[in-house]
Order: sequence, then structure tokens, then C-alpha cells
Amino acid sequence: MSDAPAPLRILVVGAGATGGYFGGRLAAAGRDVTFLVRPARAARLARDGLAIRSPRGDARIAAPAHVTAATLTDPFDLVLLSCKAYDLDAAMADFAPAVAERTAILPLLNGMRHLDALDARFGAARVLGGTCAISAALDGDGTIVHLNDLHSLSFGERDGRPSARIAAIAAALRGAVFDARASEAILRDMWEKWVFLAALAGITCLLRAAVGDIVAAGGGGLALALLEECRETAAAAGFAPREAFMAHAAAMLSAAGSGFTASMLRDIERGGRIEADHIIADLIRRRDALGLPAPALLPVVRAHLAAYEARRVRAG
Repeated sequence: MSDAPAPLRILVVGAGATGGYFGGRLAAAGRDVTFLVRPARAARLARDGLAIRSPRGDARIAAPAHVTAATLTDPFDLVLLSCKAYDLDAAMADFAPAVAERTAILPLLNGMRHLDALDARFGAARVLGGTCAISAALDGDGTIVHLNDLHSLSFGERDGRPSARIAAIAAALRGAVFDARASEAILRDMWEKWVFLAALAGITCLLRAAVGDIVAAGGGGLALALLEECRETAAAAGFAPREAFMAHAAAMLSAAGSGFTASMLRDIERGGRIEADHIIADLIRRRDALGLPAPALLPVVRAHLAAYEARRVRAG
């Protein structure tokens, strides 16, 4: 009889661009993956399967296992959560039946506010830290289109300690095509991503342009000033970004000719909902709570995004 641990049962909440990509890669690698989806997506998965088109290799799962909120009853070992921040409350209600005593929840949302909500609902002991880096989208027929060759996922205990469940998750994610890394500093990793994302989303949404166009218009200094406001917040919170990270972030935000934009700008351009409160407003709230001086640019970004949201809601 083998003493090897049983394979993890993994519930991926959603089969959109991010959850569908990482969950699809895991399913293609033979892991025990079930997708929690809405009825319309369930019907499409049953009819067409799940397809990934990627520079790292295409994949297709002909009959991915899936459930809806109405049919989810069994507990899972790992819940992989990649919804938008504004869908978090609904997502927590939907996947709650999957959470048992030993279930680990691995959120891949941006920012930090979701940790408070997940802790309050399920208990901090069940909630890991996590972050991912990927650019992907769904096309018109539901195919997940991976837009570049970056596809990484980091995870870890929030206190930085190694654990048996982190080792089990690392084993489950190993060999599933994407880059998976267990981190002993996952909260710092999450803050670093937040710092960069807030600066990128802030400047590209405020000026409605790609990085290269902003630089060409003489706005590169604004991007770097916004980055510094975000870095200052993380440092005051006890998670100062590494020098190498800041150098890389500054280079990306000041690259002449770059077509780089934030997904938030793409959401605005199509008239969609945005994560302004989670990414920008919460950063300002944390600055205020830490007693930092009022920033110059972050409130301008917040007001710009709030005005967009008000106009979007009014338009119906």
C-alpha cells in the first residue's frame, strides 16, 4: 500500500481568463480540478470544453469537470480564487459549501482588501497569500487567449513559514506548464504587485494612454511620482518593496515606445466595471490610517475613476 498523500481536490472559482488559464493548465496536467461557474459558462463548457491558446502551447480539455453554485455540495482541499474584487462577496457565498475544516483558500486577487473579507468569512487560518502574473482574455467563443509568455503564480503562508499544505500545493502545481513558486514572503510579493499595478493602472487610466505615449507626451515623471506614492505606502505598512523590484517597475513605467497598459484601462475602454476601490481607494485609506502625508496624485486618480464609475452607472 502506498504512503503517498491523496491528490488534492482543487476547486477553481470561475473559468474566465485567469482562473480558466491556471485551472485549465492543471486539468490538462491531470490534476483533480473542478470549475465553479455560472450556468451560462457551464453550458458552454459542457458543449465546447475549455480551450487555451498560448505562446507557451495550446491546450484543450474536452469535458472539464464543473459545478454551479446550485450543485456544489462537496468539500475541496484547495479553493483557487481569481474573481474580480467587485464579485468577491458573491463568489464567497457561492464557494462556501466547498470549505471544510482542512480546506485552504488561495486568492489571486489584486491588492490586500480581499484578505480581510476572506478572513472574516472563513477564518484567517484557511486563507493563504497568493499572487499571479498573466495577461489573458476570453475571445468571442470563450477561448482563453494568453497574450504573452508570462504566466506565473506564487503562494505561501502569510506568516512566511513552510507548511505541509504549502508543500502539497507546490507538488500539485508542479509540472502544470505555468511557473509556480512557493514564497516565504508572500505578503511582500502581494504588496509589490499592488504598488506596481496601482501606479500602472493609475497613470494609464488617468491619461488614457499606453506607457510609451505617456512618456512621449512628457508624462514619464508623473508615472514615477505615482509609483513613489505607492512605494511609500507599502514601506509604511511594513512591506517595503525591494530595490531591484522598484528599478524594474520604474523602467517599465518609463519605457519609450512601450504599448503597455493596465487591464483597468481596457475595462474602461469597453465600458466595463473596474476595481478602482480595491486597487486605488484602499491604498489611500491605508495611507491615511498610517498617518502618511496626503499624496498629490493618488486622490486625482481616485476622483477620475470614481467619475467614470458614476457615469457608467448612470448610463445603465
